[in-house]
Amino acid sequence: MQTRFIAAALAIAGVSALHGCGQGQEGAPAGAADADEIRVVIGHVAPLTGNIAHLGKDNENGARLAVEDLNAQKLKIGGKTLKIELLGEDDQADPRTATVVAQKLVDAGVAGVVGHLNSGTTIPASQIYATAGIPQVSPSATNPTYTLQGFATTFRVMANDIQQGSVLGAYAVRGLGAKKVAIIDDRTAYGQGLADQVEKAAREAGAEIVAREFTNNNATDFRAILTSIKGRAPDVVFYGGMDAQAGPMVKQMRQLGIDAKFMSGDGGCSPEFIKLAGEAAEGAYCSQTGLPLEKMPKGPEFAKRYQEKFNAPVQIYSPYSYDAVHV
Repeated sequence: MQTRFIAAALAIAGVSALHGCGQGQEGAPAGAADADEIRVVIGHVAPLTGNIAHLGKDNENGARLAVEDLNAQKLKIGGKTLKIELLGEDDQADPRTATVVAQKLVDAGVAGVVGHLNSGTTIPASQIYATAGIPQVSPSATNPTYTLQGFATTFRVMANDIQQGSVLGAYAVRGLGAKKVAIIDDRTAYGQGLADQVEKAAREAGAEIVAREFTNNNATDFRAILTSIKGRAPDVVFYGGMDAQAGPMVKQMRQLGIDAKFMSGDGGCSPEFIKLAGEAAEGAYCSQTGLPLEKMPKGPEFAKRYQEKFNAPVQIYSPYSYDAVHV
C-alpha cells in the first residue's frame, strides 16, 4: 500500500531529532528518592482512551523510551544521580479534561510537561502551566496559536500549521495539478486551523475551492458530505483532522465513485490510517511536520527498538515525544 508523504518542514531550529538536547541542564527536582539520588517527575499528557488512543499511547511510549535512556546514563546533579520518572495522564482529547489533568500535574509538582497531543487540548492547558511556571513541550500540537500567546513556558518540536498548510495547499495545485479543491475539516483547533491554511495557499496558487465542509472528530459516516462534494467534481479532497476519520472518509469516497486525490495533514499520516482505509489508502497524500522517521538521525534504530519493545509500529509522534523529553 503506497501513501505519499509530503515534508512540510525539513528543519526546525533548536531541535536535534532523536539526539536530545539539554541533557546536562538542571531541572527543578520534584523530590529526593534517597540521599544519593535526585528524583525529577515529568508529566505526560495525551488521549489514552477514545478513537485516537493509539496516537496518545504512541506519544507516551516515545516519552518512556527517552526516560529509560536518560536514566541509563546516570546523569549527575550536584554529585547526586538524577532519577527521572514519567507521570502519565489521559486528557481524552477533550479540552475540558485537559485543563483538569493539567492542574493535577501542577499540584503534583512536576518539573515539566510533555504534551498535550491535540492543539485543542494543548492550548487551554498551556495557560495553567504558564501560570505555574512549568515548561510545556508539545510533540504534536501544530496550531500556531499555542506558541503565540506570549507565554515563556510553551514550546513545540515540529513545524506549525502555517508552514504545513502552505506546503499542502501549494502542492495540491502545483504538484498534483488540481484546479478544483474540496476541503473538509473536523472543527477542532488543529483540523480547522490547518484546513484554513490549505485553503489560503490553494487559492493563492490558483485553485478554485469548490466546497468547504465540516464534520466532527467523533464522526464515522461522511456519505452526505461526500455526496454533496461529488457533484462539484473536485480534483483533490483535503481533510483537516486525524486518522480516525481520514481512513473511513477516503474509503467512503471510493465507494461513492469519487476518484479525486485525497490529502490530509500530519494527523492522518499513520499506519492506522492505512489500516482503516484499506485499499482506498492507495495513492493518498499526507504531510509530515518534520523529517520522515527513516531520514532522522538514528530514526531506523528508533523504529526497530520501538517495534521490539511495544510490539507495534511507530504511529506518528513518538519520535518527537522522545525528543521533547530531552529538551
